[in-house]
Amino acid sequence: MSPFKLVASDIDGTLIHTDGTLSKRTIDTLDALPVPFVVVTGRPVRWLRQLFEQMAAPVPAVCANGAVVYDAHTDEILRADPLSVDLLLDVSERLREAVPDVALAVEVEDGRAFWYEEAWPVRWETDTKQVRVLSTPEELTSVPAVKLLARSAAHGPDEFYELVSRTLGEVAETTHSSSSALVEISAAGVTKAAGLAWLCEREGVKADEVVAFGDMPNDIPLLAWAGRGVAMANAHPAVKEVADEVGLTNDEDGVAQYLRDLYDL
Repeated sequence: MSPFKLVASDIDGTLIHTDGTLSKRTIDTLDALPVPFVVVTGRPVRWLRQLFEQMAAPVPAVCANGAVVYDAHTDEILRADPLSVDLLLDVSERLREAVPDVALAVEVEDGRAFWYEEAWPVRWETDTKQVRVLSTPEELTSVPAVKLLARSAAHGPDEFYELVSRTLGEVAETTHSSSSALVEISAAGVTKAAGLAWLCEREGVKADEVVAFGDMPNDIPLLAWAGRGVAMANAHPAVKEVADEVGLTNDEDGVAQYLRDLYDL
């Protein structure tokens, strides 16, 4: 009998294949789980549909690296912990001074909308009702944001992350989950672990009763907090260092295989 009463998993690079699909094996495994399943992701709320349309039913989600807890069944935001306007002003000023070529964007309306500066490379966003370019720099900091994103073309991914982290210190939470020079910034103390901890307390589940899966540095707090943290074989080296175990890759259905063994499915 497994001691774990809840399963939590990152999405990209972890639960789904590299091409964005959820395998039938994974779908069947999640459907057979005897305990609740929660996705814990850097994705905003509006990017969950691509996953949920492949599942038998939607599941609870901790989004925006812990800033938003979302009930997909009711389309309700249960909790949001955004960066305030004052904090956005402070952080954006520090970044512009330290990184001359920085391009900034914000997740607003609890992650239902995305605003970006003209220099921001928009690649996947298509819904112009939810996504728009800012006409002035001041608009970026006009409302609270569940996530601030920063890019630089002049730096490598790890170099840029270190620069942003040094620049902001403990003023805000910084992390990254991309192979490009993209840093994700949240209010201080906001992590995937903090968001899931809030949901688990609400549901009466303790940290040591959670098994969690991840692959990138933004998953480190989650895997360190959970009773058992499992890194994918394709995970960033820093994630493997903190994980209790390393499973198969996401393209080998690593989460599904681990859960089948764990729960004897």
